[in-house]
Amino acid sequence: MGNGGYKIRSQTLPHFITFAIVDWLDVFTGKLYCNIVLDCIRYCQKEKSMNLFAWCLMSNHFHMISASKIGDLSGLLRDFKKFTSKQIITAIQGNKAEIRREWMLEIFKKWGEDNSRNKEFQLWRQDNQPQELFGAKFIYQKLNYIHMNPVPVGIVELPEHYLYSSAKNYAFRKKCGLLDISWI
Repeated sequence: MGNGGYKIRSQTLPHFITFAIVDWLDVFTGKLYCNIVLDCIRYCQKEKSMNLFAWCLMSNHFHMISASKIGDLSGLLRDFKKFTSKQIITAIQGNKAEIRREWMLEIFKKWGEDNSRNKEFQLWRQDNQPQELFGAKFIYQKLNYIHMNPVPVGIVELPEHYLYSSAKNYAFRKKCGLLDISWI
């Protein structure tokens, strides 16, 4: 990516953003951890002026097209990652049924120790690679990429069948998914 790499230059314009779990661990394999992300998005929409246009939560990463109505997308994303990280780590620590608990916490701790920005654990990778949306072709490409994410890996045959995505909203052109979205 030219011109200084991936940076949010316009804090109000929509951006394609990807958050990935460190080591690409499959954290979002059940409702407990997924609901933390969804609840945080709802909170950000209501209290932090997040404008959400599209999204897809996969087992180890999260794509979205989002903007800030008040012009602080960088701060919004920072707060989102910080809050969800703490909540998910706490949920993993307290989840006695999580057979991968110790293994995951060990990996998150290793990443946290290697990162001066964290005190103990690191859940999300730091490279969000935000891309400002421009032009109809680029917008459609990113929207299609987000919604097609679960199809090639065989989770669903059609994007609108995937629960953790805005594909259903777009397929039926109405608010019918787990999160409210704004239309691109």
